[in-house]
Amino acid sequence: MFDSGQKRIAKSRYARFLPLYEGLYTFFYSPRRTSENDVQIYDAVDLKRVMMTVIIALLPCLFFGMYNVGYQHFTQMEALGAGGFTAWKAFVFGLKTVLPILVVSYATGLSIEFFFSWLRGRAVEEGFLVSGLLIAIIMPPTIPLWIVCVSTAFAVVVGKELFGGTGMNIWNPALLARAFAFFAYPTYMTGSKVWVVGAGEVDGITGATIIEHLRENAPLSFDGTEQHVYSLSDMFFGYIPGSIGETSTFLVILGGVFLLYTGLASWRVILSGVLGGLLCAWLFNVFGNASNALEMLPPWEQLILGSFAFGLVFMATDPVTSAQTPIGKWIYGFLVGFFAILIRVGNPAYPEGIMLSILLCNTIAPAIDHAVISANIHSRTRRWHKNHVHEYR
Repeated sequence: MFDSGQKRIAKSRYARFLPLYEGLYTFFYSPRRTSENDVQIYDAVDLKRVMMTVIIALLPCLFFGMYNVGYQHFTQMEALGAGGFTAWKAFVFGLKTVLPILVVSYATGLSIEFFFSWLRGRAVEEGFLVSGLLIAIIMPPTIPLWIVCVSTAFAVVVGKELFGGTGMNIWNPALLARAFAFFAYPTYMTGSKVWVVGAGEVDGITGATIIEHLRENAPLSFDGTEQHVYSLSDMFFGYIPGSIGETSTFLVILGGVFLLYTGLASWRVILSGVLGGLLCAWLFNVFGNASNALEMLPPWEQLILGSFAFGLVFMATDPVTSAQTPIGKWIYGFLVGFFAILIRVGNPAYPEGIMLSILLCNTIAPAIDHAVISANIHSRTRRWHKNHVHEYR
């Protein structure tokens, strides 16, 4: 079952550190294992390779997020007369801002996972390869690093390890980290000063998101004098304030197509989530307050705002925390989309609804599957009794 290096470590005094060696080794190389007893197949596409495929789908959002962090900062500085900037300057600024967040997220989460693997004497689990990246890019660019560390630790320990590790968690770990930061340190996660670097330090820079502007029926401007209305292309391609990697719906769609092509995402969850979001937004259009700009926003525009698309594609489709049955996926995805728009528009206390919507549906996903399976068993039982009675007639 082990390669030569693993066998040597297993027989030495360093046997307790075998899970750490195995975790690092298989991160770079596919394990060359052969069956010794029962007939089994070891595929080169193991869990690490699956996680790396998701990371590849996320990389465009990450790199654009780095650029957008600098773009939002320098564009608003330019509006105040600070001079122009280049795309490279904006990317480097964003890289310097985002990279420490990414390093802290991975360092904290992987250290905890390695510790628990060593403690239990089993192989290192690979689930945090994606969670570490997700935690970093769903945070505001101004988030303090110590909050990233504490939130990541909470998500890994409470959200994963206490339930048994990867594959046993109830909630999406990345969203759990964001929820912990949101409720424990709300001043660092909400408001108009957290989405653009420098908004809390330079007078005249506003970091309010489009959703916050629409909720207040305010003009979409950089400051009180110079108007700058965000266009639909800005919203779609991601040139708007927001979390680091969630703003570009275009890149999210590309990543979603890649995940669907590789079979790692469920098209049922994504499609039903879109339908649920459209229905809820349409109901607000029909029955909502005509003077409320956010309620009257066209349904399809609701889908390209904020982190709706990102959460639906990369988090709602998590195979561990979502529903498992085909019909359950339709119900689960529909509820995610519907509740996301409902919370976003109906509750001003939360700037974005997709986080709470997915966590809520993660909680009820087992109940959804249980109801679907019970209904299927009941239907089959009735059909069997009907056929059985017919035979004896």
